[in-house]
Amino acid sequence: MGNENSSQGDKKGGKFVVGIVVLIVIILALAGTVVYLLMSKKAEDAPAANEKRNVVVTPDNMDEVAKVLNSSSESTPAGYYTATMNYEWRFKKGNEASYNAYVENTVGNTNAVYIDLFRADDEENAIYKSPVIPVGSSLQDITLDTPLEKGTYDCVAVYHLVDDDQNTLSTLRVTVTVIVEE
Repeated sequence: MGNENSSQGDKKGGKFVVGIVVLIVIILALAGTVVYLLMSKKAEDAPAANEKRNVVVTPDNMDEVAKVLNSSSESTPAGYYTATMNYEWRFKKGNEASYNAYVENTVGNTNAVYIDLFRADDEENAIYKSPVIPVGSSLQDITLDTPLEKGTYDCVAVYHLVDDDQNTLSTLRVTVTVIVEE
């Protein structure tokens, strides 16, 4: 009789161990599924690796952006651009050259650039189109292609980083305030 109880205890103990093993396998499968779903959700939310986005630089964040660009290396990596300019362009009259507008393509950059300046409320019609600015060169005495009346204008300068054939490699958007005094 002692063998029957022992035999039943072994059967119950064996079933208990099998039950625990099955429960552990189910828990691991559920945990793996949750991890997989979370990882695929993050991958969907992240932008594609080759997706390029414009960066808007404002007077409020220009120091932060400059620190990031300057801390990475002494020269700017290919496909990127360090913008050196003033962000408030003043004109005595809307059809005269600015007495303070300045745009430089620093020697740390790797490619030539050109800029198009738009009023923030009309990014279809450029009010200024620069010539190509080679590395190490700058623009001053900028005259708008479309004269503006007296006033203060919120504008966007779109930098086009170009290759040797003047094909755009990337762009950088920077806010500029244009002030026409008379």
